Amino acid sequence: MTIEHLYGRRPVLEALRARRRTLHELMVAEGSSGGIIEEIITAAEKQGVTVRAAPSGWLDDRLRGAGNHQGVMLAASGYPYVNLEDVLALAGQRGEPPLVLLLDLLQDVQNIGTLLRTAEAVGVHGVVIQERRSARVTPAVVSASSGAVEHLRVAQVTNLVNTMGDLKEQSDIWIAGLDQSEGAQRFDRANLKGAMGLVVGSEGSGLRRLVRETCDYLIYLPMRGSIASLNAATAGSIALYELWRARDFS
Repeated sequence: MTIEHLYGRRPVLEALRARRRTLHELMVAEGSSGGIIEEIITAAEKQGVTVRAAPSGWLDDRLRGAGNHQGVMLAASGYPYVNLEDVLALAGQRGEPPLVLLLDLLQDVQNIGTLLRTAEAVGVHGVVIQERRSARVTPAVVSASSGAVEHLRVAQVTNLVNTMGDLKEQSDIWIAGLDQSEGAQRFDRANLKGAMGLVVGSEGSGLRRLVRETCDYLIYLPMRGSIASLNAATAGSIALYELWRARDFS
């Protein structure tokens, strides 16, 4: 079994709250106390997770400069990916038309984390990522999402384009691609009601050609400043809130 070390106060607390992973051990930096630290320890003890003190330097060494542990580290099983059917099932359980976020080969940890955090905030039923050539849900991504991904259903698929086709044919989901190309509709003028999927492209090249062509339509965000574009996380987050607004924020 793969063991990962989650770090950071909020990510660790959300992993404990979500109860989706097998939890092995909570390590707390010596001298850490108060506030959220006590909440984390209490949550771990309620689930029978071993809690032990460790020198802060030891926790630093475990991370090797990859992030800030903020005095806590949780040894847990790998991220619990789901099947696409599990994503759609959640929409059915909630009695809502599916709302799915699809990421087209995103690599930047901070961008992915921000998008996942927004997705969880607006009630997305699940996220789809391609298994190869795309960043997976690592402890760094968990940290960047402030633990939000622990509450999300994330499906890894072999081929994103084929999955888009399956969603459209089997679940009557309309798929909008976020893209600045000619022919795209302004995001606030597009029909985003009902069962929807939103595709966000990679940081450098945006949507791949086949992904773009498989979308039912493309949407863009207007800009009046000097910069040419917004980054994937900012643009995707704005679009996700627009999809939620189309549902009357319900």
